[in-house]
Amino acid sequence: MGRYDFRPLRVYQTASQLFASERIKSVPSWHDVIGRVPPAQTLVRSQPLQHQERLRRPNIRKPSKLFQPQRIVYEEDSLRREFFGDHPWELARPRVVLENDGRDAERKDWSLVSQPDRPVDGEGVVQRQMFLLHGNPEKGQMPDPNMTPARAYDQARKEFYETRLQQDIERRVAKEEAMATGAYFGKSVLQIGMELEDKIFEEWKAWASAEVVQQEQKRAAMYTGVENEAAALPEEDSEAEAALGELEASVPNQGQEAFGGAVVRP
Repeated sequence: MGRYDFRPLRVYQTASQLFASERIKSVPSWHDVIGRVPPAQTLVRSQPLQHQERLRRPNIRKPSKLFQPQRIVYEEDSLRREFFGDHPWELARPRVVLENDGRDAERKDWSLVSQPDRPVDGEGVVQRQMFLLHGNPEKGQMPDPNMTPARAYDQARKEFYETRLQQDIERRVAKEEAMATGAYFGKSVLQIGMELEDKIFEEWKAWASAEVVQQEQKRAAMYTGVENEAAALPEEDSEAEAALGELEASVPNQGQEAFGGAVVRP
């Protein structure tokens, strides 16, 4: 057969000959499909387009990664990387994990950063920046020729901040109005977090105090002396020592002379 096996390419002709010579009673179910849509005749995989910026060394005839696909890069990727790099906490906000179909410009007007059917988030800032840079030619909205990526980012970010501030004020006013009519709310997220933090701090404070006392006792046990012994005595022993000191002050220094007894020899 040689280097290549061509039998898969002749499977349709083989099945037709077997049916014509009555060696098989009926043609297979795939016979007509293969006849209408024959398999490809190319046996060698074609080389895909390579990166234009890739530098090839002249001493190598073919690249090491021959069939490496090209990298898919979109302009929005760099804009998202810049925005979420400056606002990492935006990634912690709840969001709907739904991919865009790339046709938002046909259904939404990104001349404003806020849309009626979606929350204001980082993706809205990216789309607003894309609108400032390229406009929407299909609707006759052309971009400013003097607009730069930095200016577009600053303008979209400013509109984003103003919209978020307006939403916070609206929520605050709505809460105050509800409380004025008798509604009550539970603890906020900040209050719950501060209580948990205070609880952990008090536990650590008690543990640290016990550790300090234990370290002082160990340090006092390593040395001998009046000061160290006094520091190492418990509270009851310290009270007893104070009582003995008061009693010694009331006893006279010179007592009665002793009579009798054995003569003390030098």
